[in-house]
Amino acid sequence: MKLFYIFFLFFTVVSCQYFDKKVPSETELLQQELQKINWNEVDEFPTVLQCDTIKDITLKRQCFFDFITQTIKDRIEIDSFAIENPEMDTLKIKVTVNPDSRILFESQFLNDSISLSQKNKIDSILTLRLSDFPNVEPAIKRGIKVKSQFILPIALKENIE
Repeated sequence: MKLFYIFFLFFTVVSCQYFDKKVPSETELLQQELQKINWNEVDEFPTVLQCDTIKDITLKRQCFFDFITQTIKDRIEIDSFAIENPEMDTLKIKVTVNPDSRILFESQFLNDSISLSQKNKIDSILTLRLSDFPNVEPAIKRGIKVKSQFILPIALKENIE
């Protein structure tokens, strides 16, 4: 019987090694999860009320970009923007949609293509004309509202051929 207890005790001590598994730390788990996430893509693009009912992701995204582009174009056409800038046929605008639904607009030019005063003037027109822009729901990444940015080309002149 003594032999049985010794064998049992030895088996118990040795077998504990089979159950001893290393549990990764919280930091390691966090780092592994962060590496899996593609930070350059969102799960859901920003959207506006007019596009909310569309279920197809591609069509919904296109609806959003079409809406934003057309709204910007309509609002800056009110100004004599195209007349004052006859050399400009397309205006590139960086649109930033913040998690709190605030939307910011900034003109984008090559460094030497336009003077700083002209850029400031264009940005002030954008700020003035787009200050009461319709509500935009921010992009969503893993269930959390996130900041998104994109550059939209706004055609100032229609190609007539």
